[in-house]
Amino acid sequence: MATARKTVELFYDVISPYSWMAFEVLCRYRPHWNINLQLKPFFLGGVMQASDNKPPAFVRFKAIYLPKDVERLGAYFQVPVSMPANLIDVMFNKGSLKAQRFLTAVDMENPEQTEKVSRELWRRVWSKGQDITEPESFKQAGEAAGLSDSEIDEALAKMTTQPVKDRLKSHTERAIKLYAFGAPYIVAHVNGKEEVVFGSDRFPILARILGEEWFGPVPSNSKL
Repeated sequence: MATARKTVELFYDVISPYSWMAFEVLCRYRPHWNINLQLKPFFLGGVMQASDNKPPAFVRFKAIYLPKDVERLGAYFQVPVSMPANLIDVMFNKGSLKAQRFLTAVDMENPEQTEKVSRELWRRVWSKGQDITEPESFKQAGEAAGLSDSEIDEALAKMTTQPVKDRLKSHTERAIKLYAFGAPYIVAHVNGKEEVVFGSDRFPILARILGEEWFGPVPSNSKL
């Protein structure tokens, strides 16, 4: 008898390279773990403020360690991550609020495209060192993801509307209620309980929670 599909929520922000790694791994594992993966774009800045947390780049020794950590994990997870040359400007001066609103607008109108658009936004900032704050940048990300011109225009028009802002706020507040303090924040629904797992490096723990097996970062290359 087939086991019931378990729901896994991924709360993420495209300003987080660790979120990209977790996102790709969970997308790869959907058929292997038989999970209903629910993508929940939230605003990491709001989570950091609510939890009194500090970004790694604002902690002196973590800032020194961060580039090497991202490089190693990117290679391990086979995600093409590279640090932007202007990291502080990208993460803290420009930020991700506009990108997360655009992504939320896509998710509300064309949820089947959320995965691809998320990936293209990450690819722009964390692989190509490109902008994710301007309308033209969102247009290019949407085109790369396969959205039509009308779908892109619709998302651009709606990203500043109250329903989109409320949706992004709702996802952010839900994560905060679950004591989120960073990203990625993963919530596994198992036996009527919500089990929280933080970060991109705890997949063996998540597998155990789900009653599944961890085959490494790319399960298709493993002996199943």
